[in-house]
Amino acid sequence: MPRSTRRASGILLHPTSLPGDFGIGTLGRNAYRFIDQLRSAGQSVWQVLPLGPTGWGNSPYTTFSAFAGNPLMIDLPELVRVGDLTATELPATGPSHGKVDFAMATQVLDEILPMATSRFFRQGRSKRMADYECFCQKQAFWLNDYALFRAARGHFGHQPWTEWPAALCDRKHQALHQWGTTLADTIRQEKYLQFLFFEQWMQLKGYANRQGVKLFGDMPIFVAQDSSDVWCNRELFRLDPQGNPSVVAGVPPDYFSRTGQRWGNPLYDWDAMIRNNFDWWCARIAMATDMFDLVRIDHFRGFAACWEIPAAEKTAINGRWRTVPGDRLFQALQARLGKLPLVAEDLGVITEDVIALRDRWRFPGMCILQFAFDGRPDNPYLPHNFQPDSVVFTCTHDNNTTLAWWRGLKPQERRRVCHYFGKQRCDMPWDLIRLAAASVARLCIFPLQDVLALGGEARMNRPGVAGGNWDWQLESIDLPPEALQRLAELTHTFHRIETDSA
Repeated sequence: MPRSTRRASGILLHPTSLPGDFGIGTLGRNAYRFIDQLRSAGQSVWQVLPLGPTGWGNSPYTTFSAFAGNPLMIDLPELVRVGDLTATELPATGPSHGKVDFAMATQVLDEILPMATSRFFRQGRSKRMADYECFCQKQAFWLNDYALFRAARGHFGHQPWTEWPAALCDRKHQALHQWGTTLADTIRQEKYLQFLFFEQWMQLKGYANRQGVKLFGDMPIFVAQDSSDVWCNRELFRLDPQGNPSVVAGVPPDYFSRTGQRWGNPLYDWDAMIRNNFDWWCARIAMATDMFDLVRIDHFRGFAACWEIPAAEKTAINGRWRTVPGDRLFQALQARLGKLPLVAEDLGVITEDVIALRDRWRFPGMCILQFAFDGRPDNPYLPHNFQPDSVVFTCTHDNNTTLAWWRGLKPQERRRVCHYFGKQRCDMPWDLIRLAAASVARLCIFPLQDVLALGGEARMNRPGVAGGNWDWQLESIDLPPEALQRLAELTHTFHRIETDSA
């Protein structure tokens, strides 16, 4: 977020939460319609969650690749327009019922993908075929291995790569060649899927930017153990000889959890990263800045020190802090890529070294208003303590909606909030939205659930709860005009109409 950026505001909504004809929101007409409504409400930023291909649990923070896109977001009617499908080959559509149906979306894609792939590759020489070949060449540094990873994973019954035949698990040259030949058709299909995703995403980004809307992405700091990233770059992670993590990521015990959180992601071997000139990180950030105008890095404190847990431990209690060379990383990134449009997710227990790292590299931090009202006037999330170079949220995807949060407060806690507003009664969630818009923070983001004044039924994620997350979905893309008008008025009042070009 360049310091020249004017005050701006935007909406947090993951594309899968858009209404969808085949069980899930996509990059199709409803995404374009959403951008139009953002502009009608004076908003100039659309924030999304990570866009990678999800596995068990459908979490966008646990994906099979740090580079690939989620093929479930591909707009199938667009394939009819470009000639990869016919209208009669699309299955019957169904209305949105407020929940994403990941199983239905996967089934539909599996049914029509072979037809679309076959027709695409039968077309011969064309501009789209040339575009496909250019895409494969430009993205070869991750695409070839990812396509083989997904093809092999499907062939071996969706088992993690550590359960594959030893020669393929260890990426022996002969095994890679053998399986690359055996699975050639599936590999080509996986590459075609990624071409479609990025073709549609970049078209959507172009439209958004032309409408004055910037796209705000999200990048998890860690990657999944069962991912092409770890399989292809074992030397960059702290693994045992079988490819399993020797230590895993998490956070220590705190007020919220007496045993801490054991996330299970493999930790980076930062010495190997240094020897490799941070090439993997440079490639990852370069791709993210191509896809987005602004990128939030989740768990930023992990660039100062990470909580290292022995893999055999069942909880996070017996971990320890391990220093991370964040300064050397950001120095290498900036030397290769220039100014980094990053936002630091600096939530939780943040120490002075984390603050110093964030400020040295001039990354905006985050302020969450739901965390502000603990009765301490020095609470950093109270607006009178904000730094202008920050991003304020009413809440995040991990919080309950603001209306549900408000309903769950005790009477004395509600009085404390109302006292800050100088009111006897609060109008939630709009008082919190107004407080964010009025703050000095250069950018403010409102989850769409708050703009629509939805309750806990619309919560996106419940950390620590295994199922029932990530599936909230809008039932109609036509947002209430009164909510859009109210948001537009606040945006105008507090001078958050537009941003400079990035």
